[in-house]
Amino acid sequence: MKEAQFLTPVVTAFDAEGNLDQQANKNIYDFLINGGIDGLVIMGSTGEFFSMEYSQKIELIDLVVDHVKNRTKVFIGTACMSTEETIALSNYAINAGADGVMIISPYYFALADESIEYYYDQIAGAVKGDIYLYNFPARTGHDLSPEVTLNLLRKHENIKGYKDTVTDVAHTRKLIQTVQSEYPDFIIYSGFDENFAHNIISGGNGCIGGLSNVYPEIFSEWVKAINAKKLEKVAAIQKIVNKMMELYDIGNPFIPITKKAMMIRGVALQGFCQKPFIRPNQKQTELIESLLIEIDGLMDKQ
Repeated sequence: MKEAQFLTPVVTAFDAEGNLDQQANKNIYDFLINGGIDGLVIMGSTGEFFSMEYSQKIELIDLVVDHVKNRTKVFIGTACMSTEETIALSNYAINAGADGVMIISPYYFALADESIEYYYDQIAGAVKGDIYLYNFPARTGHDLSPEVTLNLLRKHENIKGYKDTVTDVAHTRKLIQTVQSEYPDFIIYSGFDENFAHNIISGGNGCIGGLSNVYPEIFSEWVKAINAKKLEKVAAIQKIVNKMMELYDIGNPFIPITKKAMMIRGVALQGFCQKPFIRPNQKQTELIESLLIEIDGLMDKQ
């Protein structure tokens, strides 16, 4: 098996007016780094990149690179609504010191494979650093197939990895089988927390999962257990994560729920999201509190 990794798609802290809360974001980064997470993915879906102004994205890139100071890996989600802006933001992030950029394919219209490949061709040819492809068909309306991925790898040495946010682990397994016989060092992450162990066993590299915002220490421990081949420990943590997955069901979208759970755990942030996301109501807050008590109880039994 490959050495496992678990990265956090980090939430973004805002104030009540929608501005970046710089100190809260620093608090989050420190919480995750101290929790032992293997890397931070800034401005992924969990980070609300889709509703941030370009100037805010620049501000956040500067903030995270300056504050983290190479204590862990930092990757930046740089997808914008135009190819030109995506390239510009990607190169800004690379020049600022990010370890790489993660780019989702264009959303709103479903695209044919030829259009998807053309999009990434344009970007990979112009970005002066490492690129990670981001597949999230539930949000883009199309799938970045293993075959298109292989075509891209044959043309662009700077495409280093892929995040596969799908519930069907067979899709990720096919991607691994299609790509890694020719490109064994290509990095493949799952996008749902509960699929971490299956990803590693299938030959992948781990996961970029949102629940690690709340319990980074659990996911760090999971990584250590699977790397040490302590399968009983891996299975025990899988049960905890299975219970933790219920956080996703408390509210839609799950991002305000995640922020509230972090606040309950003691992370200093205000919990605001960009409009139109709203903060959890009293019933949802009670469900979060109850679930965290159950999770803490399972952790105590390890």
